[in-house]
Amino acid sequence: MPAAGSGTGSGTETGTAEWYRHFGTVDAPGSSPCYADWSLHIADDPELIARIDQWPYNKRQPLLMLAAARLLGVRVSPYPEFRRFLDEHWAEVSRTVLSRATQTNEVGRCATLLPSLGAIAAAEGRPLALIEVGASAGLALFPDRYSYEFDDGVKVTRLGAGASGRLPKPPVLRCRTAGRVPLPDALPEVVWRAGIDLNPLDVRNPDDVAWLEALIWPEQEFRRERLRRAIAVAREHPPLLVAGDLNEQLLSLAGRAPADAALVVFHSAVMGYLSADGRARFRATMQGLAHDRGCHWLSNEGETVIIQADGSAVLPGMDASRIRGNFLLQHNGQRVAITGLHGQSLDWL
Repeated sequence: MPAAGSGTGSGTETGTAEWYRHFGTVDAPGSSPCYADWSLHIADDPELIARIDQWPYNKRQPLLMLAAARLLGVRVSPYPEFRRFLDEHWAEVSRTVLSRATQTNEVGRCATLLPSLGAIAAAEGRPLALIEVGASAGLALFPDRYSYEFDDGVKVTRLGAGASGRLPKPPVLRCRTAGRVPLPDALPEVVWRAGIDLNPLDVRNPDDVAWLEALIWPEQEFRRERLRRAIAVAREHPPLLVAGDLNEQLLSLAGRAPADAALVVFHSAVMGYLSADGRARFRATMQGLAHDRGCHWLSNEGETVIIQADGSAVLPGMDASRIRGNFLLQHNGQRVAITGLHGQSLDWL
């Protein structure tokens, strides 16, 4: 799913213009100078904003429009060239935007989830059953199949193994750490994995794979390479993916998980796509699963869903600037860490 701010926020300037300005000033800088530049120019381009405003609200997301242009072949370039491309291909851009969704399947986030998954497996003394809501192609369901490098500035801790025999070489997920991160001694065992998405993507479908690559930001070839390696891993044993609304599908899918495994439901940058009522319903479902099944809940979300419908903060007393442009990782509603949007950093709390 998309990074926080890359489609999960809103604005008040003209709405859409501020949305793009936020993306260009908060989310993209430091990750994609190209996207930052294009987004800020779009925010100051009333004619283009008027075109974007003709799409349904949930289709106006900066990352969705930019990825659609990338899928159609736009180059990393100064804004005037990008603008000419849009003029020449606007019908195709519109069709792509209206038929697709921001389904970034960022495997790097597995690095920020791994310490919590390891701690759950250790505390439970049994293997894990994983459900990801907002799973896209399900690539984040393979934390036990990837390799990791955690760098705390003093030493690098490596976990995982390389390819052996006929198995594909796994991606190496690199993550900067701060604080007392409880890194596991070994990768947790996962015996069952499944996901829910409104429109699951298929790692065996070339069109879906092309869309996943288009969602990778320019200047981040390392993310594209690890995506390709993760796809190769997933193709060996594609995960169970269920199409539908997470609030409609979660309980029945959880009922299919093996009873002798520790069930973990997790998500990243998903709650912003739900209404306040939808988030409340999801929280109630998770509380029920915790009570009835002992399920664990890992929430990795951005600032737009930390503030609740009544205006209160989930984390009273925390400096909001720590989360701005990052995710907050929570385990069963308790804060755990501040994490980078693409899994590049883990600041343990």
